[in-house]
Amino acid sequence: MSFPSGKTPEDVVRRYIQKVKNPPDEDCTICMERLVTSSGYEGVLSPRGIKPELVGKLGKCGHMYHLLCLLAMYNNGNKDGSLQCPTCKAIYGEKTGTQPPGKMEFHLIPHSLPGYTDSKTIRIVYDIPTGIQGPEHPNPGKKFTARGFPRHCYLPDNEKGRKVLKLLIVAWDRRLIFTIGTSNTTGESDTVVWNEIHHKTEFGSNLTGHGYPDPNYLDNVLAELLAQGVSEATLKD
Repeated sequence: MSFPSGKTPEDVVRRYIQKVKNPPDEDCTICMERLVTSSGYEGVLSPRGIKPELVGKLGKCGHMYHLLCLLAMYNNGNKDGSLQCPTCKAIYGEKTGTQPPGKMEFHLIPHSLPGYTDSKTIRIVYDIPTGIQGPEHPNPGKKFTARGFPRHCYLPDNEKGRKVLKLLIVAWDRRLIFTIGTSNTTGESDTVVWNEIHHKTEFGSNLTGHGYPDPNYLDNVLAELLAQGVSEATLKD
């Protein structure tokens, strides 16, 4: 597998940590061994230059782990050059997901959503076709299904709704909106499912709970986007 920008997993982990010479006598919450002893991954991983007792502190949040444990966690993820603190969920680098290829489009419709009578409505259309799972998916080489596409989602065309739209475009480009997994509703596996960023798929009513009025929705989805590393700061960049 090729690594982002030619960086090995060891390079990625080292980029975000500072070495700790005298670690506190606390648990490493990844392997549950004490930080003052060797990593629980000793013998499982033996990369060059990383001793099992080495401890690192993440730069922004300051949480500490064995370097081997961070390496194991990174190797279990997408290997996208980013690292997420397992304690506070702070994101280092740019988190990307495993969304399969597809299309995102949006347009204005001249009708209002319940609770937003002064605004027109933004309709987002997501379309993902069936395909074959890649190396980042649960069952590489196996077919995946894509039920219920194209999917239509709705935002009010006001300042906050337009901000959410811009952030959803970033999330789409980073492959964070959908993933391949098991459907909560049907139990079907190897299918395209939503990935922790809630959308409103019902227009004009709220019979399913996926519609309006919902006065907290825009703030909630901004918080969900932030948890995936997509924020207003992203737009400034």
